[in-house]
Amino acid sequence: MTPEELMTTIGPLAREARERLKMNQAEVARAAGISSVVYGKIERGLMLPAVPTLRKITLALGISSDVLLGISPKEVARTMNEPAPEVPLSPELRKLTRILRAWPDEKVRFLARMAKLLDSPSVRVEFLKDSEKESEPED
Repeated sequence: MTPEELMTTIGPLAREARERLKMNQAEVARAAGISSVVYGKIERGLMLPAVPTLRKITLALGISSDVLLGISPKEVARTMNEPAPEVPLSPELRKLTRILRAWPDEKVRFLARMAKLLDSPSVRVEFLKDSEKESEPED
């Protein structure tokens, strides 16, 4: 998410939380220990709060920072003791994962080195599309 997108996410969500508490901007600003002008800019999506300020605002509003950042519970673990949520994998990655689970460690380490090499900006690799492979002559 870009800083601009974050500003337009945090502001309306902060306003909604404030209104639910039946507080005005000055009351939230006072509770957070920031100026009401700054809080007003944050709420209108004109300013992105620094992390310490975001923390103060979430405490003043009594909500999680995840709420203001627009992060859903499905996207993150609730505590450090929980495993991170699984990210949906493409069919190709699922197939590769199944194959790699059966490989010995040294073979996986070799593949990891190869992947790191392919990911290097100095390496340029062109891959054939599936349609091009069919017309390619056999050796």
